Amino acid sequence: MPLQIVHHPDYDAGFAVNHRFPMSKYPLLMEALRARGLAMPEALSMPEPAPAKWLKLAHAADYVDQVLACEVPERIEREIGFPVGRRVSLRAQLATAGTVLAARLALKHGIACNAAGGSHHARRAQGAGFCTFNDVAVASLALLAERAVENILIVDLDVHQGDGTADILKDEPRAFTFSMHGDRNYPARKIASDLDIALPDGTGDAAYLDRLRAILPELSARRRWDIVFYNAGVDVHAEDRLGRLALSDNGLRARDEMVINHFRTAGVALCGVIGGGYSTDVPALAARHAILFEAAARYA
Repeated sequence: MPLQIVHHPDYDAGFAVNHRFPMSKYPLLMEALRARGLAMPEALSMPEPAPAKWLKLAHAADYVDQVLACEVPERIEREIGFPVGRRVSLRAQLATAGTVLAARLALKHGIACNAAGGSHHARRAQGAGFCTFNDVAVASLALLAERAVENILIVDLDVHQGDGTADILKDEPRAFTFSMHGDRNYPARKIASDLDIALPDGTGDAAYLDRLRAILPELSARRRWDIVFYNAGVDVHAEDRLGRLALSDNGLRARDEMVINHFRTAGVALCGVIGGGYSTDVPALAARHAILFEAAARYA
């Protein structure tokens, strides 16, 4: 069976090409997946916008209402990094629902990926850092509320620390948050995950993969996980303008293969989300995001 991929054309909110957040990477990622034979019609699913009741599991009700009404205060929009108009609000609802759908497909088929997601800076009270809603936190709490799972692991390998996910899930013992990220990168003030590993600037393939290889068995030993949410941010790449690490394309490929192989060999369902990536060469960026789907397809 082909890898199950969740996508929606409105993941692209139509930002200007020179915006710091490279919104055009979403349609370019789908082009890359089609070119690789991965985005076949039978492999694709499209989400409906996330209902407010899901969003309010993870976020303050007044903030959710502000986003849905496109009435987010300017001070919060500044922290998010862009105005929350109709297209941004819709995109946030769709990307969040996309991760919920991908998680359900992963529980059914063993593995699935959302062609968006990983908005890990959105905290309970508000969004921040290009993140409006925290899709992984919403999906985790939705699955727990439905009793579809009992134990959730978040493996966040974006270059930026997953502060929002840590904030939202800090009092949820059934969800364990792990973040491995650049020490000196955003956010300036971290919110402690259940486990954090901070890496020095310039960390390359060998040191990064050695550290990851050592920690994966420790994560598996903590308990029997029902599902892993894997944030495969590619801003760890040497050419990313908002990262400070130094992975190559081959390093990204080895990282994704290592994570997916580890958990799928153990029989744990895995839901992949793409996380951050901010290179000015957006086609090259989309190709880096496609690496997650190439690695996941081998386990579908």
